[in-house]
Amino acid sequence: MTTTPAPQSPLPVPSTSVSAASAAQRISPSLIATLPGDYYTDPEIFRQEQEHVFESMWFCAVRSADLGRPGAFRTVQVGRESVVITRTRTGELRAFLNVCRHRGARLCTEESGEVRRSLQCPYHAWTYDLDGRLIAAPNLIKMPDVDRVEYGLIKVALREWLGYAWVCLADEPPSFEDTVLHAAVERLGDAAAIDHYGTEDLALGKRIVYDVKANWKLIVENFMECYHCATIHPELTDVLPEFADGYAAQYYVGHGAEFGAEIRGFTVDGSEGFEKLPAVSEDQDRRYYAITVKPSVFVNLVPDHVIVHRMFPLAEDRTVIECDWLYAPEVVASGADVSKSVELFHRVNVQDFEACERTQPAMSSRAYRRGGVLVPNEHHIGIFHEWLVEKLGGGHG
Repeated sequence: MTTTPAPQSPLPVPSTSVSAASAAQRISPSLIATLPGDYYTDPEIFRQEQEHVFESMWFCAVRSADLGRPGAFRTVQVGRESVVITRTRTGELRAFLNVCRHRGARLCTEESGEVRRSLQCPYHAWTYDLDGRLIAAPNLIKMPDVDRVEYGLIKVALREWLGYAWVCLADEPPSFEDTVLHAAVERLGDAAAIDHYGTEDLALGKRIVYDVKANWKLIVENFMECYHCATIHPELTDVLPEFADGYAAQYYVGHGAEFGAEIRGFTVDGSEGFEKLPAVSEDQDRRYYAITVKPSVFVNLVPDHVIVHRMFPLAEDRTVIECDWLYAPEVVASGADVSKSVELFHRVNVQDFEACERTQPAMSSRAYRRGGVLVPNEHHIGIFHEWLVEKLGGGHG
């Protein structure tokens, strides 16, 4: 069993700007410095994160099945941009900047909906095919020199994985395999291990949207450690007793936290859940695996269902999280009661998000001006901090 390595060499403590070289200064043999408080409160730092993180990486935007019919669309906020994802008449998903090419009006003003054949700007009625091509506008036939492809909607790169549409705003997107897919390989130690859950074929049993008054990084950091689990997650540690020890079992390569001996299923009271998903291996049975896909996705794998968190950072102190509970299609179709399995992680979410909201105000306190500390069970969070500072350009400011 191997672990994700903690930072080895001492590095400078960040100043209170994004020009800091790194966050992982070792203060003592046990303690590593965190990011300073203004990384969680400064609107300019959040703007730079929007530009250099959310607008440059693959971003999990929408569950593909939510756009089940041609003409279905959804708008999502990716960094500073509104993106519209549609399903074309031939069944493919397409993503575009949600901006009319005429005078820049917001094209789709609703979060979701369905159109018959085209997307029409509510300002001057410029109209676009679901593939993004300009197909109509008042007096367009009198402007034969207008290139309908050139003045079509601006395309956004899109890939599908685990039954979700991932988009990237970058002109040259990073390798999907080396970033998104690599997160699963890095965590599970086997490229095929996540395929055993058949996530792309599962059905949505429950979705809960949480509006959290906290910086997105506090939520990521919370998910990355279990030092808090014995304090605030009694239901979770009943099901996964090793989490009570406080170490980040989810960051041991290939290791899944084992259910307690008397636990029958991943449910709020430990009662029996559903039949394990067909391809889940014996080694994966009665175990919980967690994957962080930077910057904003958590995937939680248990034998009979999958839980996917997608974060939408909207401000330096506000993050919306959509959490999906996914089950075998026959479980959902039968109307089976999924409330006990939903309730377990819903309680975990509420407990975590309340903790993050309690932490957010202190990020602007003089007590946290230079940040806090990470104990050994949290040292791997320093790797996340180093990654973030590097994405922001180190000396960029």
